[in-house]
Amino acid sequence: MNDLGSMPLGAMPGDARPETTRIVRADTEGIARTAELLRAGRLVAFPTETVYGLGADATDPAAVARIFAAKQRPRFNPLISHLPRVAAARQEGAFDAAAERLAEAFWPGPLTLVVPAARTTEICDLARAGLASVALRVPGSAIARDLLAEVGRPVAAPSANRSGRISPTSAEHVRADLDGRIAAILDGGPTEVGVESTVVACLGGPPRLLRPGGVTREALEAVLGEPLDAPSDSDKERPAGPGLLASHYAPRARVRLGAESIRPGEAALLFGGARPPGLSDAAAWIDLSERGDLAEAAAALFASLRFLDAAGAATIAVVPIPSEGLGEAIADRLGRAAAPR
Repeated sequence: MNDLGSMPLGAMPGDARPETTRIVRADTEGIARTAELLRAGRLVAFPTETVYGLGADATDPAAVARIFAAKQRPRFNPLISHLPRVAAARQEGAFDAAAERLAEAFWPGPLTLVVPAARTTEICDLARAGLASVALRVPGSAIARDLLAEVGRPVAAPSANRSGRISPTSAEHVRADLDGRIAAILDGGPTEVGVESTVVACLGGPPRLLRPGGVTREALEAVLGEPLDAPSDSDKERPAGPGLLASHYAPRARVRLGAESIRPGEAALLFGGARPPGLSDAAAWIDLSERGDLAEAAAALFASLRFLDAAGAATIAVVPIPSEGLGEAIADRLGRAAAPR
């Protein structure tokens, strides 16, 4: 294995020379080396149970700035900071009773909590987009938690792709988007959940569901004992959490939702064994889950969009998909992919 710790600091986009991106095995040695890179202010992509994250030391504004440069991401969009344990998250955020219940029930796991920043927080203003709140997550992936424990600092990690594009669920997806822009990719194989974490704001009033994701609304409301509020107008104007931009998770092709038939030359995203009229003239097609399993569909969503986008069709037609459970998260991602750009 290459000695990643001896590599020179890579240039940022716009500099004269590109970064050298290595793919590193997610074993003990690879985790130690990528942790060293993170502590040195470098960018490293790593697997979580949801998607691959693009990590930087959340306490280092210069390192966080490199995330925005690599992703070409709007500065006002805050980043999720990842911690290895609940106790570490409590050092960064102030948890009310609702946040405590959710953390106890769903961490480690695919849930992000937006809470007031604690006075003891070390997460820099740039990672929080200048807000008085902070987005925190303890991931379910053992690889991710081992890496975070080795780093010993909060790690800011949005999805490891260019801003607005399809999120990555494998190391190869990351390399396709960010090769030459980051130091290393910690390869832990394909992710399990396949859609990003659910984001819930606990900021003093009733908890608000900012983004559906890997934990369903029904599961959250069962723990809280009350319905989740919708995002506020201020959430939409200046996002309090990640993944709230109207156009997001987008392939190059236009996305057409609710397709009852496939037009000639379109690519087709199918579900539950549906074979709509016109499919024989499709440029390409793939079924997210022939047996109609929404968990299987969520895990396959982003890889399937990448596959169809590679077919070169101008439009991806998406058949109707149920919206209950994880279907809510799938519908959210597809709606943002279909939004005007």
